[in-house]
This record gives sequence, structure tokens and C-alpha cells, in this order.
Amino acid sequence: MATQSLWRHPDFLKLWVGQTVSQLGSVVTRTAVPLVALLVLGAGPTEMALLVVAASLAVLLVGLVAGAWVDRLRRRPLLIWADALRAILLLSIPAAYATNVLRMEQLYVVMFLTACLGSVFDAAYPAYIPSLIGVDRVVDGNSKLATSDSIAEIGGPSFAGTLVQIASAPFAILVDAISFAASAVSLWLIRTPEPPRPPRTETTRIHTEILEGLRLVREHRVLLPMAARSIIAHVAGSFYGVLYTIYLVQELHLTPFLLGVVISAGGAGALVGSLFASRVIGRFGLGPALIWTAIGASIVGILTPLAQGPMLVAAAMVFIPQLVGDGLQTIEGVAETSLIQGLVSDRVLGRVNATLETFSHGIAYPIGALAAAALAGVIGVRGGIAIGWAGMATSLLLLVLSPLPRIRRTSDYAKVDEPTKG
Repeated sequence: MATQSLWRHPDFLKLWVGQTVSQLGSVVTRTAVPLVALLVLGAGPTEMALLVVAASLAVLLVGLVAGAWVDRLRRRPLLIWADALRAILLLSIPAAYATNVLRMEQLYVVMFLTACLGSVFDAAYPAYIPSLIGVDRVVDGNSKLATSDSIAEIGGPSFAGTLVQIASAPFAILVDAISFAASAVSLWLIRTPEPPRPPRTETTRIHTEILEGLRLVREHRVLLPMAARSIIAHVAGSFYGVLYTIYLVQELHLTPFLLGVVISAGGAGALVGSLFASRVIGRFGLGPALIWTAIGASIVGILTPLAQGPMLVAAAMVFIPQLVGDGLQTIEGVAETSLIQGLVSDRVLGRVNATLETFSHGIAYPIGALAAAALAGVIGVRGGIAIGWAGMATSLLLLVLSPLPRIRRTSDYAKVDEPTKG
């Protein structure tokens, strides 16, 4: 008998709608917070860097602990509270602005605390999805949830710009506060019961549980190369995060209109990728789909550091990697998330998610961002972009040489909650 579409699963629909609204609000804040710092509080390069450091420091300090708590407690209440508290924190920014007491210190604190709560949410969210829809449907579910992200990326930047123009940057952040509240309500309305956490037969310290998650990733024949590749890719990818806009404007001399077209192409590509992800993974299998889409994105990605010539030619050379590359990377991300959800026991899934997130976003990304800023002054912005591409491309060797090419479905590799010994 055919499995009912997730679009007819009422609780999955609540989750999907809530996350779509939340992602759109987050894109608004990603645009508006730097503008609050720049335009309202007169921040300079140091203050802008400290905003990034505050968020990364939160992931580094809280991520592993969040993963351990996610494996101790039911995930849905954690998701609801994380969203509700983030709504309150973000609401404090327009409230402080309206009463003329907004300061940079408040922005640092809000960004740090929202990132702390985001670490909890990011550890619990992928761990909660299998309990809501079943492990056998996570590829389809992750594909549809990736559509939420791509919709936000397409419409979010222009929506954010319009809000900032009309209502000012501080009040634009109010939209994200409302979106987190909407997400919390959508999660609260879910009626599918979440299975209770396994009973704790013995008392263990939280640092022992954190070390268990770290040890599992370190000794697992699939998770370890995926984690190592993610660290290298995030160091290299941060070169794009720091230098990409500068590269398009100062090196390629794109107009603001072409800049917007190029960046929006990434969202359009991601949308197409999310719509085809489950079919591609079903056709090729989880491991091969992950590897080949990553390789394909890397191949088209070489056009970015090579871009030159007349403005329209240069724009086309960076447009293609955004459109095609982001679409392929979306499929890659769905395959990776689904693979982790299928390979790792629910007992330790929160800790595994948190370990991967902490090392990639809490450690690798800020290190790469600092390296990008330093190297760009020596070898130029184009050279920095080239290093970023080369690092991401080289990292794929870790996947090619791992067991991933042979894993078409998670049943090809035993589900574990202890490391697999070679």
C-alpha cells in the first residue's frame, strides 16, 4: 500500500509551516542586525567582528552540552522553549530602540544568547524529525524542510530590505521575533506523541555523556570522515562568507542589481534541489548522491574564482555556481542529514548533531573567517576566494575514500549507538 504523502500528514504540515515562517524571519534578522549596528549604533569593523564572534562563541561553549541535554529530555519541549525565548530576546532590540536605550552591548548579548538557544534547537530538531514521521521517511521529510530554507533565501533578502527601508532596521527584527513565536506555536500544536526518552539506569555526569558523543564520532567509520570533511569545508567556506560580496563588487564590479540577481540565484537553485532531492537520493542512494552532488557543485564552483571579463560575462560566471551549485549542495545536505538520522541511534543522536555543529560552526568557521581576512590582505580577494574553493574541493577526498560510496541506504551499514570497530 502506498505511503501517504507527508503533505497530508497534519503534524508534519504544522512543523513545515512553522519552520518556513521562522526561516524567513531569520533571513530578515541576518540582514537587519548588521544594519542596526552600522546605521543606528555607528559600529566599525571591530564591533561588526565581535557580533560574529559572539554567535560563534555561543556555539562553541554551549553546543556539546546542548547535545547531551537533547539526549536526556524530550525534544519537542526543548524546541518550543528555544523558539519562545529567542522571540523574547529579539523583541528586546526594537523595544530598546523605541525607548532610546539600545547599545552595542545589548546586541552582543542578544546574539550570544540567541545562538546558545539556536544550538539547543539545532541539536534537537534533526533528532526530533524521525520520531515525528519515522526513520523510513526522513529523506522525504528533509527534502520538504529544505524547501522551507530555499523559499526563505529567495524572498527573504528583498523582504528584509523592504522592511528596513519602510520600518527601520530595529523594527524589522520584530518580524523575526514574531516568526519564532509562530514556530513555537506550530510545534505546540503538534499532536503526534513523542516517545519518552529511554529510562536512565545509572547516573552519569554530563561531561561523560559529552565524551561519549565525541568518542562515537571519532571512532565511527562514516561519521569521522564526514566530520573531518565538514571542518575543512567550513574553514574554506568561511573565505566565501567573508570575501564573496567584496569580490563581486570590487573585483568583478557588479552593479547592486546584478549582485542581487546572483545571490538570489542561490535560493532559486536550492529550491529546485529541494524538490528533486528525494528522487535523486532514491535513484543513486544516500552515499553516492551525497558524494556526486558535492563533486558536481565543486566542478561548477571553479567558475567563481575564474570569473572575469565584461560585467555580464563575469556575472554569468558567478551566477551559474550559485544556481547549479546551491541546488546540488541542497541535495547533498538532505542526503547527509538523512544518513546521520538513519545511522545513529536515537539515544545519542542529539550529541552527534551537536558535535558536528560545534566543530564546524563553533570552531572551524570563525578560524577560517580570521584566516580569510588576514590572507586577503596578502594575496588579494580573488586569491582568497580561490583558496576557499580549493579547500572545499580537496575536502571531498575524505568522503570518496570513506565507506560512503558503498552506502546506498542506511541498512547497508548497521545502525549504531556505539562506535563501529574496524
